[in-house]
Amino acid sequence: MYLSTTRASDIAGDTPAPKGPLRAVPGTVFVLGLVSLVTDVSAEMVTAVLPLYLMAGLGMSPLAFGALDGLHQGATAVLRLAGGRIADRTRRHKLVAGTGYALSAACKAALLLATTPWSVAAVLAADRTGKGLRTAPRDALISLSVPPGEQGRAFGVHRALDTAGALLGPLAAFGILWVAVDGYEAVFTVSCCVAVLGVVLLALFVREAPAPPPASASAYAPTRARPPLPPVRTLLRLPGLRRLCLTAALLGLFTVGDAFLYLLLQRRLDLSAAFFPLLPVGTAAVFLLAALPVGRLADRVGRSRVFLGGHVLLLGACLLLLAPVPAAGGALLVVGVLAMLGLFYAATDGVLMAAAGPLLPAGLRTTGLAVLQTAQALARFAGSLMFGSAWTLWGPGAALGVAAAGLLLSLTVVAVLGGARAERAS
Repeated sequence: MYLSTTRASDIAGDTPAPKGPLRAVPGTVFVLGLVSLVTDVSAEMVTAVLPLYLMAGLGMSPLAFGALDGLHQGATAVLRLAGGRIADRTRRHKLVAGTGYALSAACKAALLLATTPWSVAAVLAADRTGKGLRTAPRDALISLSVPPGEQGRAFGVHRALDTAGALLGPLAAFGILWVAVDGYEAVFTVSCCVAVLGVVLLALFVREAPAPPPASASAYAPTRARPPLPPVRTLLRLPGLRRLCLTAALLGLFTVGDAFLYLLLQRRLDLSAAFFPLLPVGTAAVFLLAALPVGRLADRVGRSRVFLGGHVLLLGACLLLLAPVPAAGGALLVVGVLAMLGLFYAATDGVLMAAAGPLLPAGLRTTGLAVLQTAQALARFAGSLMFGSAWTLWGPGAALGVAAAGLLLSLTVVAVLGGARAERAS
């Protein structure tokens, strides 16, 4: 069980972006990054204030918040597969992705009408549905635009631009709340307007991916004499994708959500509520700076090593939060946790998609990416429920200790099985 980086035949890209740090990146990748930047500004304006608002302001329990946090992951699962299949069957990746972006923009407007914690949760679930619908087609557009050897660079550039939005969103929310007391409606209004801008950018400037010949699922079945299999079952017969799904699911089960880590930081250091939205800014800043270099590193040294190394960094962040805090060590704790969390995202988010892309046939690439994303999303949904339950029953420290132990055990299992398989192959 380890991440394969098997190469496939080169895929032609479109017109490259200007030379420099973004060299060899097709225009489609760059514009999709701008769309994600704008959309993430909108999304992070909302999510930056929600954890403290729901738990401290509206009295939501840790278990309920864990269910909500997991819902953000789980609500996207089925729609990822649906979006992937629709995009592959119609060859309309841009249209399917645009529908997801438009749904999320509509949900920002609906937040203005939500007045209870669970009505907010329902709107957020619909918003995550839009994210689930658009993610696999968007990533397929990126993957189909570049050759296999440059997947890490392409996803690194996209995730860097995406994370710039995650950096600006909390700052925008902080600025609005600074000038408008209890200005949550103002945050939601501005968020909606920014989300609409993202949809307009996608519609006007993103080009559809070159259409490969229609792919039959039976074309990738191991034996032609057998009847054709459904696409998902066919894809899961690919050893590399199956290992990726198992690895991502096992590690995702013990991945502590960043919202929980921010709440633990706030409690450990007794941070003011006014500064809570700035915690995601630190994570996003590190992610922004590291996404492209880490993506290029993954292309050179292996995406599996970088992906697993990212989870080691997440484990380090958990251990930092469990360690005693010196009297004057609060600032170091914040910097350490946010830096490790940002590097974790840089080493896992785009790198996982870059590892999967070359393994998948072009005609089923969106579905294959959706299968992988769904496995990870369902595991993180279960993990959030477990963490919220442990927090409610035993307290935050014990819950974090259990999660850290589970993550360490999962990393050990993945490393041992991967090493054993490599030894058999040699």
